[in-house]
Amino acid sequence: MEHNIYLYILVAAAVSCLIRVLPLTLIRGKIRHPFLRSFLYYVPYVTLAVMTFPAMIEAPQFPAAGILALLVGIAAAWKGVHMVGIAVLCCMVVFLCESAANYFF
Repeated sequence: MEHNIYLYILVAAAVSCLIRVLPLTLIRGKIRHPFLRSFLYYVPYVTLAVMTFPAMIEAPQFPAAGILALLVGIAAAWKGVHMVGIAVLCCMVVFLCESAANYFF
């Protein structure tokens, strides 16, 4: 049985395109339902959290460094620090925690 890679790529592209285009064609007017509007408002934030949270725990050599960076990032965001500042601060926390852990262990 011969496998055609171009057929697989074409099907994947078609499915990906349908997922993105279908909502735009079906929903033309403004969404008025308050629950649906609030749900759609938070979708990007939830998606970002779901993609980044496991990496924050698994990427560092020591998971405690990721957890500490997460807590520091939450505190910095609560205080109004901008996003780039939070990212730099969290990277510094992980770097310092892992440097200290490598020094002592």
